[in-house]
Amino acid sequence: MNRTNPHQQLGLHKEGRLIRLWRKGASELQFELKGERVQATPTGGEGLFEYALGEKITLLDYRITHPSGELGHDPYAFLPTLSPEDEALLSKGKHWRIYEVLGGRLCTHQGCNGVKFSVWAPCAKSVALVGDFNRWDVEINPMRLMGASGIWELFVPGLLEGERYKFAIETREGEVRFKADPLAFQGEMRPNTASVVNRVDSFEWSDQKWMESRKRALDRPMNIYEVHLGSWNRGEFEFLGYREIAPRLAEYLKKMGYTHVELMPVMGHPLDESWGYQVTGFYAISRRYGTIQEFQYFVDTLHSHGIGVILDWVPGHFPTDDHSIAHFDGTSLYEHVDPRQGFHPHWKTHIFNYGRYEVSNFLIGSALFYLDKMHIDGLRVDAVSSMVYLDFAGREGEWVANSDGGNENFEAINLLKELNRLVHEIHPGVVMIAEESHAFPKVTAPEGLGFDLKWDLGWMNDTLRFFETPMEERHHLHKILVHEFTYYFEERHILPLSHDEVVHCKKSLLSKMPGNEWQKFANLRLLLSYMICHPGKKLLFMGGEFGQWLEWDCKEELHWDVLQMPFHQKLQECATALNRFYREHPALWEDDFSRSGWEWVDMSDERNSVLAYLRKGREERLLCVHHFSASELTDYLIPLKGAGEPREIFSTDSQEYGGSGIMNPEIASEKEGIRLSLPPLSTLIIKI
Repeated sequence: MNRTNPHQQLGLHKEGRLIRLWRKGASELQFELKGERVQATPTGGEGLFEYALGEKITLLDYRITHPSGELGHDPYAFLPTLSPEDEALLSKGKHWRIYEVLGGRLCTHQGCNGVKFSVWAPCAKSVALVGDFNRWDVEINPMRLMGASGIWELFVPGLLEGERYKFAIETREGEVRFKADPLAFQGEMRPNTASVVNRVDSFEWSDQKWMESRKRALDRPMNIYEVHLGSWNRGEFEFLGYREIAPRLAEYLKKMGYTHVELMPVMGHPLDESWGYQVTGFYAISRRYGTIQEFQYFVDTLHSHGIGVILDWVPGHFPTDDHSIAHFDGTSLYEHVDPRQGFHPHWKTHIFNYGRYEVSNFLIGSALFYLDKMHIDGLRVDAVSSMVYLDFAGREGEWVANSDGGNENFEAINLLKELNRLVHEIHPGVVMIAEESHAFPKVTAPEGLGFDLKWDLGWMNDTLRFFETPMEERHHLHKILVHEFTYYFEERHILPLSHDEVVHCKKSLLSKMPGNEWQKFANLRLLLSYMICHPGKKLLFMGGEFGQWLEWDCKEELHWDVLQMPFHQKLQECATALNRFYREHPALWEDDFSRSGWEWVDMSDERNSVLAYLRKGREERLLCVHHFSASELTDYLIPLKGAGEPREIFSTDSQEYGGSGIMNPEIASEKEGIRLSLPPLSTLIIKI
């Protein structure tokens, strides 16, 4: 039988007057014709049968016995589900709703309900569909190759939601590889790896008002709580589901005053310990926490509480798992052939071949899918530096220069530009965020990569280095906090205190802090308030807001029990108050990305470790004073002239937050400036 076009031989032929069927190894074959059982005649070759008709019939007039024993319509009597227009767009890498035409999709085709299957495997010798419905037998459902596009297609009538399946791909060398669907909406619960037929349009959303009113967060408060769903809160034995965790997380975020949640990857991934960054399902929702509809309920619930949802998205690499897209059709289809271009020596993962149209379409389609169907409000693109720099992880001889002899990956750069252009065009309310660690120029410029925001990893590294330094030695590092402002306004930044900083023996935020117990908590209050006052949007990883002592462990839930102790309770109260203060004072977020919204007042007091600056909004000005040493400073002059009637409106040293209670109930404005009592390890905010 023709393994690249089985429909040419099988199905309904001669204008509806001949039925041809195939059952390998069978000596006889019966089927049902207009309600009656009839016997087909063996012909041609082993397993091939025919039945001649005296009259013209349609494909719905006869049914065959499937391997399950049930009668159903003949898959090989149907026309292709893939249109020439779809094929053309896919070949050009311009099909932005690729998820509607590739993968296993429930549909009605030629008047019959079932599932259409399409997969891109241009170098395969043959492709067969296998699943529970055909006993995973590679001989029963061969697929047809749709011309030069390299797409294999088959419609199977009668299949329902929940069917498990894979593609059996025969390579040019004759090896058969069982691959999960690259565009499956969901897979089995790990460690099983089959794809599962699922709907994405059955959930009834109630967030229309949210979706219509959301705006890009550049000129609005944006305070993100980063979450790993499997360890924020857990059940008695394992993970809580999307539906269980949704109201708990939504209420907590609202109570704490966060504007957004950022989820570490919830795409399909086989290994818990990868935290989701080893993605095998680029169009999938992880089965660990529930169904697609339950995830949509999760997003809908967060929206109903006024919380935006950002997803981590990982287009920089993919794992080597045999069931996934690695060497998908026996060739380096999604990755480069040359390991110097297609393999990360440090991460032991494959690198996408961004210059291949179909691969770039696959990735852009993945991003758009989550925005289209999951109502996601933003994507944080992981490891952008690894994409845009060819020598990101390579030593000499381990990478290949571009056509100009440089280290920029032109194809990846073009992919990111096109992605951001399309997202802003199709979903103007969505925010695109880059994690870029190597100072690539113009990450957030429209003429550059086009992201909305970039993680400021320089701020994170310098700030944590400063805070981890003993208080009596901080004056030596005073300049690194000042220097950061010389380059800060070149991009639009998020200030990240993320999961990466509290794992792999780096200690939790609280444990990083020097000093005795009181000083550690005062330092952490100071760090959180320094982030809130500093220009830029904010991100804090879960647990930092109440001072978890131990590092984050993805296998256990946060140590909520520490909130029974006063210091932790008061730290959480301080974090809540800071978040609310931030949202209520536009001077802290109206102008985050230009010097007009910020101004130095005093940056030179290294000896006392004091910084003072203004945050300026359209209708208010706030003086932010950070005191990084462990001693109290009395009658301290802040050289701010013309302060009017200054008033202290926030202090991290308030006793309700665990501080010493040194306050400034009355502030006098002098010719030289204003004088304050500066508590140890504190932030004061003065309205002027």
